[in-house]
Amino acid sequence: VQLQASGGGLVQSGGSLRLSCAALGSIFSGNVMGWFRQAPGKQRDLVARILSNGATIYGDSVKGRFTISGDNAKRTVYLQMNDLRPEDTAVYYCNLLMRGQEYWGQGTLVTVSS
Repeated sequence: VQLQASGGGLVQSGGSLRLSCAALGSIFSGNVMGWFRQAPGKQRDLVARILSNGATIYGDSVKGRFTISGDNAKRTVYLQMNDLRPEDTAVYYCNLLMRGQEYWGQGTLVTVSS
């Protein structure tokens, strides 16, 4: 299983970005996909998760600004990030939980300038 993330970049405060993560390989139903982020010198934190039934979970700092969605046919999960703030600057990692195993993407850098 491989996770290919894309969509990071540099954006001004208040701007928007959309991240994508495509899952390649043998993907089974009942999995959970999501995004975490890690800023320099800080721990990796949950941004958002989407369950196989479509339910979503968000970290407190992004509620109301970020939206996670999935396309089962494309085995891709998206993270729409609006009203970005400098404190959102981090490396964003795609994550997959499947049959007791955890997988990580390579990370994509999001930089928000003030």
